[in-house]
Amino acid sequence: MGKVTGFLEIDRRDRRYAPASDRIRGYKEFVIPLSEQATREQGARCMDCGIPYCHNGCPVNNQIPDWNDLVYRGNWQEASRNLHSTNNFPEFTGRICPAPCEASCTLNLNDAAVTIKTIENAIADKAWAEGWIKPEPASTKTGKSVAVIGSGPAGLACAQQLARAGHDVHVYEKNQKPGGLLRYGIPEFKLEKRHVDRRVEQMKAEGVTFHCGVHVGIDVAAAELLAKYDAVVLAGGAEKPRDLPVPGRDLRGVHYAMEFLPQQNRRLGKEPLKTNDPILAHGKHVVVIGGGDTGSDCIGTSIRQGALSVTQLEIMPEPPGKENKLLTWPDWPLKMRTSSSQEEGANRDFAVNTRQIKGQDGVVTEIECVRVDHKFQPVPGSEFPLKADLVLLAMGFVSPVREGLLEQLGVALDGRGNVQADMKAYRSSVDKVFTCGDMRRGQSLVVWAIREGRQAAHAVDTHLMGSTTLPR
Repeated sequence: MGKVTGFLEIDRRDRRYAPASDRIRGYKEFVIPLSEQATREQGARCMDCGIPYCHNGCPVNNQIPDWNDLVYRGNWQEASRNLHSTNNFPEFTGRICPAPCEASCTLNLNDAAVTIKTIENAIADKAWAEGWIKPEPASTKTGKSVAVIGSGPAGLACAQQLARAGHDVHVYEKNQKPGGLLRYGIPEFKLEKRHVDRRVEQMKAEGVTFHCGVHVGIDVAAAELLAKYDAVVLAGGAEKPRDLPVPGRDLRGVHYAMEFLPQQNRRLGKEPLKTNDPILAHGKHVVVIGGGDTGSDCIGTSIRQGALSVTQLEIMPEPPGKENKLLTWPDWPLKMRTSSSQEEGANRDFAVNTRQIKGQDGVVTEIECVRVDHKFQPVPGSEFPLKADLVLLAMGFVSPVREGLLEQLGVALDGRGNVQADMKAYRSSVDKVFTCGDMRRGQSLVVWAIREGRQAAHAVDTHLMGSTTLPR
């Protein structure tokens, strides 16, 4: 590394947020980037630790020490080339990835990990600003065609890799615009959709054809695609949400998070809502059930819509404020984390179960809660009510939706209801049908979806051509 003593001389410095009082007034991104010089200094902190555990922590195996060093030396264009060699969409992961690479950083043993995510995002943004990112169409065509069903991060990564290998790639998306979870599930204030739009335009210039508003299994039979294409890739995500089977679940005002969040993204994208019953938090006491990222996104969106109060409930006990590094490193640790949305004014409560949802005239008015012990058993006498005009269920996703596409194809499912396929061939039980992303592995991170999309493309290209030059 160029600055061998950088980690001793330079303190960790990360991006800041705009003040909460300012950022909740709109839906724009609010992260304040570091200056170019500050970013280069942060790159100098990478310590040439011999065994870069950050590689293992990163699902796409980014060559993190290499581009840290390139940024330190000011060779941004080569840093961009290196970064894009393992990650198709670093401006996405640089914004929304939780950065397991930083948890694995050797310097994290002292709570001062290299600001890997910040540097990654800076490289991607600079590459776009300088015009270094251009379409990379294949020089020759193979004559083979592939259908990719789903345009989330897994589908987009798979489609881009296959198009660059020379195949005729067609992406089918049931919504009106491409992007899947990136467009409809992640709020604008975390990922502005212009980032998705310009990647889609790049892919179109590379020869990818997008068919939006086409729900495969409903608008188009699965058998039709099997007959038309040489290979089919299932990348539809894990969209079946975990429900809350308690009395009062059917009251008006109780919704899944993924009914609420896409509506706001459609408003901002000037798309029709496809409903006569809009879900809005304005002037309401909102209760979000579920303590993960989706619940956090519901909090930030509710606050921006003008909620009177927002309370987030988590059935798990409150995690420790700090992990035991010698016990957990380099793995992702369980510890107390506070998201930017939670900082904006949410009340958080842990070890709480919802027993009943109550209402008047068919509309929710409160929920009945009880505290639970470490075995999730109710603590006697701990019942309490919570006022609620809007209840958002954000308890995760259990599997892909089986009705329609998967039933028509007849693919085998694993014990959790995901499409069964291994991590090498990515091949389902049906001939020439492959799968990747959350539809194969279950609910996971965007960075894992990108990894699986790339690896599935490698497998599909090998299947079609007998060999491949695509990376895994």
